[in-house]
Amino acid sequence: MENYFFDTEEEIKDTRVYVLIIYDIIDNKRRLKLAKFLSGYGFRVQKSSFEAKLSKTKYDKMMSQIGNYADEMDSIRVYKIVGKGQVTVIGKDEDDGNDDEVIVI
Repeated sequence: MENYFFDTEEEIKDTRVYVLIIYDIIDNKRRLKLAKFLSGYGFRVQKSSFEAKLSKTKYDKMMSQIGNYADEMDSIRVYKIVGKGQVTVIGKDEDDGNDDEVIVI
């Protein structure tokens, strides 16, 4: 088990936000397109979840386009995380080693 902490209060000055995106997309083609789209913003931590640390501008751009990948039967949830937090990873940690992106689960 590994624990690590993050503090988005410091990052608010930097106008960066931490986001967790989880999704349930029925159609394989749309699901693959969404995963490719999200990989341009963050990294996959599980089969249907991505994490990212984004500037306000990138966050706004992502949010303006993300709805294009779902229809009425699908679900995409974006959690914008503010404040102090702790992440506990049990099992395989998919940390990409990039300090620019902080993992938030």
